[in-house]
Amino acid sequence: MIRALLLAAMLFATAVPALADEVDLALVLVTDVSRSIDDSEFALEKQGYAAAFTNPAVLRAIRGGLLGRIAVAYVEFAGDGQTRTVLDWSVIHDAASAEAFVARLSAAPRSFSGRTAIGNGIDLGVQLLAESGMTATRRVIDVCGDGTNNAGRDVTAARDDAIRAGIVINGLSIINDRPISGSFAHVQPPGGLGRYYRENVTGGPGSFVLEVHDFHTFGEAMTRKLVNEIASR
Repeated sequence: MIRALLLAAMLFATAVPALADEVDLALVLVTDVSRSIDDSEFALEKQGYAAAFTNPAVLRAIRGGLLGRIAVAYVEFAGDGQTRTVLDWSVIHDAASAEAFVARLSAAPRSFSGRTAIGNGIDLGVQLLAESGMTATRRVIDVCGDGTNNAGRDVTAARDDAIRAGIVINGLSIINDRPISGSFAHVQPPGGLGRYYRENVTGGPGSFVLEVHDFHTFGEAMTRKLVNEIASR
């Protein structure tokens, strides 16, 4: 009798799905919308996110996780005081939930156009992760931008605080070959923007930076980045 009850309990436990607030990855997309990115480039970023999240390789990576789902939030930042949670947490577990996320992201208007406060964007990402109420195996902030931090909180201090909280920060640096007047040093710092991101923005176990040299290839780079982030065990 006891053995039968134990067997029934085990079968019930395997049949009950994981709780809705449990995910393999909690990911905050922190995206630069400063004035060095014009509206056409911003539109290409949005199209790139849409292509990446509906890419079969990304969906396979999501389904390949222990729980088979991730949670994603989307933040935009420009200058000091210009950070906004454009999309709060969405759980993505299949093509339909990915398409629903992409539809909301594509419809959202641009939030700002100012300077570049990467540190403030990271801080909002940390806050969202702390307040999400979800249990995640891994917590990642994904910073995407085309320039150095030139406003708001010191970016390395924000990065270091995030790492101490157990968060990994990855980066996608966009090389801007046609900057607006007077911003060349901002978008192409000594040693390159990828190096700047590695030294000042990203960090934590397994963190990495991808570089994209053309806004038209943003989607391809974001796809590779998402697969790496989602499939990382």
